[in-house]
Amino acid sequence: MVRGNSVKKRIVSGMRPTGRLHLGNLHGALENWVSLQNEGAYECFYFVADWHAMTSDYSDTSLLRDYGINMIIDWLSVGLDAEKSVLFIQSNVMEHAELYTLLSMITPLSWLERNPTYKEMKTELAEKDLSTFGFLGYPVLQAADIIIYKAFGVPVGVDQLPHIELTREIARRFNYLYRDIFPIPEPLLADVPKLLGTDGRKMSKSYDNSIYISDRGDTLRQKVVSMFTDPQRMRKSDPGRPHLCNVFTFHGLYTDPSEVDEISHDCRQALIGCVECKNRLAQRIAERLKPVHDRQDYFYSHLNELDEIIADGNARASKIARMTMEEVRDAIKI
Repeated sequence: MVRGNSVKKRIVSGMRPTGRLHLGNLHGALENWVSLQNEGAYECFYFVADWHAMTSDYSDTSLLRDYGINMIIDWLSVGLDAEKSVLFIQSNVMEHAELYTLLSMITPLSWLERNPTYKEMKTELAEKDLSTFGFLGYPVLQAADIIIYKAFGVPVGVDQLPHIELTREIARRFNYLYRDIFPIPEPLLADVPKLLGTDGRKMSKSYDNSIYISDRGDTLRQKVVSMFTDPQRMRKSDPGRPHLCNVFTFHGLYTDPSEVDEISHDCRQALIGCVECKNRLAQRIAERLKPVHDRQDYFYSHLNELDEIIADGNARASKIARMTMEEVRDAIKI
């Protein structure tokens, strides 16, 4: 396999394996990951954050391993390349846990308690008991995930900026207390389209409103047909407002620009109804995702090849993590 150039800047990111990936994940993160990989300027590390999944889903881990395998298949299917990026599973690189433990010794409790998403997530996931050390301390684990590879940057959305700032603070504190080992990682922001779920809320597995990357055939069509549109357009004869319609937003991602312009015009003039608009969208999504589905089918029928990719990624990540931890132990004098 081709190995990354050591002079390239490293970037690190991960995803929690909590279920199938949806189109929000594709356009909100994965397309950016693929773009950064293909630029050739970065050494990319992308990992399955299975320990992070346990911070909220610790009571049932029966599907955790399967979700991780499915996730990596989705990554490979949308364009991540194991020749260009290091794809690995967090829990298979034990050095993450060691650095997490050491960083937890120096991270003030007040930093974690003021994390703006801590209370928000506890409210959003009120049906789960999240009064655990692991849930409160997950930003420390996240910091360990990032700085153990001496990352230059982390591709994130705007809502994740507070997490990256906390990682930067933890890295600075370690460097101040012991030795200047860790670069201070930069957030790498990308323009992310705002994709809502079929019911008009944020696309989320917990809301059961997601269109998954793996959806195809009647499943895909039925989900698209159920999507909310302009709430004020009650009849086909009513002029539409495409700029307020989630279906039209998806057309902007999956439909040729000339056809998008046509749909916009016809919607405003009440020349096209919502049912026809949705059927056209379902067809365009199916066309765009067909190569992805073909690659998914390939990897599900070649799981031995997938095992080799994961083992290689784990080994490549572990090599760097071990080197970093040697420096960390020396700096702390343990």
